[in-house]
Formats: sequence, structure tokens, C-alpha cells
Amino acid sequence: MVISALGVALLILFVGIFAYQGGASQETSDAGQGPQGSAESESAPLDMSRRIAEDPTSLGEVDAPVVLVEYADYRCPFCGLFSRDTLPPLVEKYVKSGDLRVEWRDLPVFGDQSSKAAVAGRAAGKQGKFWEFNKAAFAVAPERGHADLPRERLLQIAEEAGVPDMTQFEADLDSKELQQAVAKDAQEAASLGATGTPTFLVNDTPLVGAQPLATFEKAIDAALKKAESK
Repeated sequence: MVISALGVALLILFVGIFAYQGGASQETSDAGQGPQGSAESESAPLDMSRRIAEDPTSLGEVDAPVVLVEYADYRCPFCGLFSRDTLPPLVEKYVKSGDLRVEWRDLPVFGDQSSKAAVAGRAAGKQGKFWEFNKAAFAVAPERGHADLPRERLLQIAEEAGVPDMTQFEADLDSKELQQAVAKDAQEAASLGATGTPTFLVNDTPLVGAQPLATFEKAIDAALKKAESK
């Protein structure tokens, strides 16, 4: 059942990426580009990286040759598996060496608690504790089913993560600005056709689900080799 669902999600993602690239090419053509410009647009790799300096939701160097974009939900059990089992060795092997940058994207798909948890993560990020909150939230996430994350639990996680100003954190849980930031991430995922979590892009290579560590290493190594050949 899980394998089948992941297969469907992967198909949706590929279709979405092709549609996204085709749409971008059409927009370029409509803007008055000649045949050569349109061809270049169609062949350009998909790049969803933002590379924003001092972005609290990112890990690694801004100019790292490979960017791993993760679309995830705090209530997704497979996102928890990635956070606990796969992300730490990737950080040790690739992020610390400057080869990889990890960029988080909020994709709340499991209801209102997911959306509010996404805002909470960003509220922690405003105080420099995004990844600490992220780790604390996923540390106790169930391997099956969805975590229960009411407001009081989000406050507990923030305290566990060491958020220094809890009064400000609680106020930020109702921030329209942070809600809009979460919505922007979700809209970006929708533009790719990504409807499930976790979904990843290793530069322009899509991966869906809590894949084994070796799968990520293979994709990152291939992207590094491609970057070195340019």
C-alpha cells in the first residue's frame, strides 16, 4: 500500500515538473523570445533553490554546488524518519564540507495542526532556533500515524528547543506574515504537482518518500559530479 502510494506520488511529481517547465517555456515564448530562447528555456534544469543568506530554514553554504530542497509536514511520519535517520549523516558528510545546502519548505497536508506547526517552526526560526525546533518536533513523532500537535504541545516543543523568548514565540504563532510564508511554500509545491510528503529535489532530481540514505547519497554524488563538469 505504501509503495503504491509513493509510486503515485512520484508520477504526480514528474508530471508536475514537466508541466512546470512547459509552462515556464510558454511564458518565455509569449514574452517575445525567439526560437533559440525558447529552446534554451525548455532545456534549462529545474532549480527551486532560493539561496537566501542567513535563511533560518536552511543549512549549509549559500553557494554550495548541490541544494536539497525538502517539502515536508511536521505531522508526517516519513518526514520524521528522514529527520532522525537520514538528515544527520547527510549534514556530516556533505553540508559540513560545503558540498550541500539543505532548504526546508513547508507543505502542510494533514490539516490545521500541520499548518500551525509550520508557523511554529518559523516562529522558532525568528529566534534562531528553527532546526532545534524541527529536531525536537520530529524526535517524538510516531513512526506510523500523525503526531498530535495542539498549541500547548507546540509551546512545549519550543521550550525543549531552547527558544529564548516564549512570549514572543506565542505571539508569532498568530503572525499573518509567517502564515503567508507557509502558504508561499505550499504554493511552490503545488506548482510542481507535489501533493505528498516528504518530497525532495536534489538540484533538479526528484525523490519522493523516506528513501534510504544510499539513495540520497547517490543523487547528491551525481549532482556533484555534474556540477564539477561544468
